[in-house]
Amino acid sequence: MKILMSDLALQSLRSQIDAALPGRVVECVSFEDAIASARRDFDAAFVSRDVTGLSTKHELAPSLKACYQVLEESAQLRWVHIHSAGADRDVYVRLKAKGVQIATSSGANAEVVAQTALAGLLALSRKFPQLVHAMQERKWAPLLGGELPKDLAGQHVVLVGWGPIAQRLAQFLQMLSLHITVVRQSPQAKHHNNSGQPQMITFQEFERVLPETNWLVLLCPLTDTTRGLINAKTLALLPPGAGLINVARGEVIVEKDLIQSLSQGGLGSAFLDVFEHEPLSPNSPLWALPNVMLTPHSAGFSAGNELRVSQMFLQNLVTWSAHCQ
Repeated sequence: MKILMSDLALQSLRSQIDAALPGRVVECVSFEDAIASARRDFDAAFVSRDVTGLSTKHELAPSLKACYQVLEESAQLRWVHIHSAGADRDVYVRLKAKGVQIATSSGANAEVVAQTALAGLLALSRKFPQLVHAMQERKWAPLLGGELPKDLAGQHVVLVGWGPIAQRLAQFLQMLSLHITVVRQSPQAKHHNNSGQPQMITFQEFERVLPETNWLVLLCPLTDTTRGLINAKTLALLPPGAGLINVARGEVIVEKDLIQSLSQGGLGSAFLDVFEHEPLSPNSPLWALPNVMLTPHSAGFSAGNELRVSQMFLQNLVTWSAHCQ
């Protein structure tokens, strides 16, 4: 078996791969060596975070393009494990179309992203953008009178998606006594549990709950159903002053519609970690909106992610190896 990975991953995982696959003859080759030697005879690959580096799915560094070329030109490639939870990059779509199995690291950063989404919601609810702007202007501006923040307890939050991140975030929000509705694909999960568990609805019912939504949190994968889900129509259904959190994919939102709603006093505030095009253009109006907090697609970044992803890769490698013998 020939496995392709970064030089950094090879150095840290070589012995663990041998231990995980006793009796198997395994050759591990770095992307760097594969590119230099023009090798294209790999069965499996591990795309760790250091491979993608600072590239986004919209703008690729030459080094990442070269890595993707090796993957696409490896005719016997059958399995790829990637560091991200989503597999919507064009290269993975093309590989899947050729029959290559793509294993994601869904759940590896669920705790971190859930914490980030919670931090964004709390910051917006406590009007931190407004307070930070006042601080930068050296202005003493207490949140009094009409600026008083509303109590979170009893407010209604809608979570779009029900993966590991959403499930963890729901636990945090329940501790804060918010009412939770979950939008998900599976119709058989539709129920309302009066014991305090989230109400489950399908995407067909999504628009129905928007007029009663104080917080809309996007935690879903990018699919045909979710692409452009948040647009002028759905934003107009939200009550004035509602807050939006997006730690999913930028393309879930029609960005020009979002900017218009935020600028014209429809949507109250937004915490955005992902964007239609990344990196976000310096000319985007989003940078200057006082009711917006932006982060550079880093909601899931954490020092512990590398180890969690590596362990997922090893576990999945063992499973895949056993099935392909």
